[in-house]
Order: sequence, then structure tokens, then C-alpha cells
Amino acid sequence: MTIEVLRAKLHRIRITEADVNYIGSITLDEDLIDAAGLIEGEKVQVLNVNNGERLETYVIKGERGSGSVCLNGPAALKAKVGDIVLVVAYARMTLEEARAFRPTVVFPDERTNKVSA
Repeated sequence: MTIEVLRAKLHRIRITEADVNYIGSITLDEDLIDAAGLIEGEKVQVLNVNNGERLETYVIKGERGSGSVCLNGPAALKAKVGDIVLVVAYARMTLEEARAFRPTVVFPDERTNKVSA
């Protein structure tokens, strides 16, 4: 048996753009992607602290060092620029693996979306 567990989380980052006319996804500064160990194209959940919205989408790389967090396509209607969100990725693993596993949780500066060195 396998279960789905938290693998990685970007905790409290600020939406910098919302582009409804884009194909879809969430664009993240490549520094944020690297810090959390996310993969371009990976399915993530976006949890909006301001309005309670929860949505699933996939990661697209944004400009490194830009602090960019942009919801694209229909997801753009679920948040406003300035909203605080959590970006969460999960993994399937056995119960034994899950008991030993420790997720990556990153706490960027929520004003700038920058990761401390």
C-alpha cells in the first residue's frame, strides 16, 4: 500500500501577477523552485490564505531572482495580486518510507518572495 504525503512546500509567498490569458499553471521564480525541490511541470496545489481557494496546477519556471509568483489561465481568477499562498507538492510512498521521510518546507520572505541563503 502507498499513501500520499507532503513532499515540499513553499510557505506564504505573495502573488505578484495573475494572467488569465495564459495557457495555465503557476510561474515561480526558479530560486523558489530549487529551494523547495520542485520540478518544472510538476503538479502542485495552491492554497490561498486570503480567500480559502484551493486549486491544482503545474509549475513553470520563472526568471531566477525575480520573486515572480504568477497564477496563469483560469487559476488567475482564484487570487489577486498581493494574496498570500502556499504551494504544496505531494509524493506517494509506502507507509515505511513515509514514516522516515521529512518534507522540504521553505519559508521565503513573504514581501519579496526571496529565499534566504
